[in-house]
Amino acid sequence: MQLQQLRYFAALAEVRHFTRAAETLHVAQPSLSQQIRALERELGAALFHRARGNITLTDAGEALLPLARRILADTETAHREVQEVAQLRRGRVRLGAPPSLCASLVPDVLRAYHARFPGIELLIDEGGSQDLVRTLAAGGLDLALIITPLGVGAPALTTTELLHEELVVVTSPSVPPPTRRARLRVEELRGLPMVMFRRGYDLREMTIAACRAAGFEPSFTVEGGEMDAVLGFVRAGLGLAVVPGMVAARSGLRVTPFADGRMRRTVAVAHRKDAPPPRAARELRAVLMEHLAGEGRRSGECS
Repeated sequence: MQLQQLRYFAALAEVRHFTRAAETLHVAQPSLSQQIRALERELGAALFHRARGNITLTDAGEALLPLARRILADTETAHREVQEVAQLRRGRVRLGAPPSLCASLVPDVLRAYHARFPGIELLIDEGGSQDLVRTLAAGGLDLALIITPLGVGAPALTTTELLHEELVVVTSPSVPPPTRRARLRVEELRGLPMVMFRRGYDLREMTIAACRAAGFEPSFTVEGGEMDAVLGFVRAGLGLAVVPGMVAARSGLRVTPFADGRMRRTVAVAHRKDAPPPRAARELRAVLMEHLAGEGRRSGECS
């Protein structure tokens, strides 16, 4: 008994017409008939009642059909699983992430992933969260680390929350601190020189919104930079910046936390809702979750 014969049998049982079954299978009708007869000879039983314009299953055919469908389904599953395993020896994953995460979380995750799947090429698209959402929705990325919640009218994405990160103020050690207290209130940013990210950064929108909610417009000395540029401008004493805590911890700058616990952001991993990510991308997401779970355990042990 051959898989091809079972495939022909299942197709004929579905449409109950030799010519239409042959067209569905893209084979010649005589070839289909020969394979069905060969299967019947091997099984020692007729599988179809053949009458002009009326093809029906015999009792033997009725008994074989669910078994044939199960065998064909299991074969397809086996083929798919083996192919996916083979694909993890080579291939690529396209990951989008904001610069703040590329400078903190992403390198450690990619190192762990590359050690596990060295044959997978890693393509990184670094950009603002809003830009990444558009690129992901257009099919230019497999996964993206984005800031939630998504804005009104955002594309249909499936998101999984990863972490909540505190936002802090960074200043150069060479200039006076923004406050004499251990924590800073948003209102105290009024009139202070600020270095601001370019448009499209979630940090820009969050900072401006927080200042406006406190009743003032922020004052920019430099505007339009990427993360590395913003940190460099702050280091040069051009102003302060609001950045994620993970970035601040590695910056070498003075760090002042906010008194208001609302100055925080939620990081999520996202993919298109209508297109599940490929196996290599799913494995990257798993490594990401494992890494964050490990970080959480270590933080709990240290607390």
